[in-house]
Amino acid sequence: MDSRRHFLKGVLASGAAAATAVVAPPACAREPHARPPEALGLLYDATLCIGCKACVAACKEANDNPPEFSTPDQLWDTPLDTSGHTFNLIKMYRNGTMETKDAEVNGYAFMKTSCMHCADPSCVSACPVSAMTKDPVTGVVRYNPDKCIGCRYCVAACPFGIPKYQYDSPTGRIGKCELCRHRFQDGHYSACAEVCPTGATLFGKTSDLLVEAKRRLALKPGETATFPRGKLGGKDQSYEAPAGKYLQHVYGEKEYGGTQVLKLSSVSFEKVGMPNLPEDSAAVMSETIQHTLYANLAMPLAVLGALTYVAKRNVKSDGAPSDTQEEDHGQ
Repeated sequence: MDSRRHFLKGVLASGAAAATAVVAPPACAREPHARPPEALGLLYDATLCIGCKACVAACKEANDNPPEFSTPDQLWDTPLDTSGHTFNLIKMYRNGTMETKDAEVNGYAFMKTSCMHCADPSCVSACPVSAMTKDPVTGVVRYNPDKCIGCRYCVAACPFGIPKYQYDSPTGRIGKCELCRHRFQDGHYSACAEVCPTGATLFGKTSDLLVEAKRRLALKPGETATFPRGKLGGKDQSYEAPAGKYLQHVYGEKEYGGTQVLKLSSVSFEKVGMPNLPEDSAAVMSETIQHTLYANLAMPLAVLGALTYVAKRNVKSDGAPSDTQEEDHGQ
């Protein structure tokens, strides 16, 4: 029993030491990161989406990803969520009779799920080996499998649940959207935007996409408007259509420090599956805590002190038995 008491004292001592190390209000480890001026991204307009999932098929082809089956017949690709082999997915909101598109009551709506390419991404902050990085020019959150150690910290850190581990990989790797950056050098861009027939997914500079998003929010429902397709500022593929009834909110403009993928919807973003997040990224706070705990080796020294305390209390001088040995003899 004495040895257990000594162990508990040691744990309490280490906790007290750690608490002492962080008792003062910690200063921020760094300032929040903003989107790069030339940041690239997507604008997804749910009112234009028809749920054809051409973007899902194009993403699979562009990234050489295998199909995933959720039905017994296994006749076609039917993923239920993003995964290590499905980087982009269209999900559907349903309510009541589903009579009206983009209506919360007795309606239905679509929502695109893929990497948001945060301005200050938690996955990059959490990665201990810099396998996740953010391109300083394009802002694309990149993944390097050659550096990855399979710790999956990025999976746990992402508030959108996007990085996914490929459990069938012999080496262990992460799968996620990278905006088809491997296609940029050939003059292409994100495959999901290239094939979208209605322009529901639009590629371009995030700053320009934000201007486009706010232009749409200013439209009156039913008003005839022009909608670009493919790449904003690229080849003119625009067409005219009635404007939808938008929520006056550009999702991603401020959420979690801002993202490079922006979204418009007529149905509450929470109901179509987007998390309700604060305006500040958690990356700054988590790095502040880490820097505070490990500043001047405070936490490692506290743990080492606790282990030393426990070891000394369980070792007697001059060959005398320890408390544990005394208890054994007593039995």
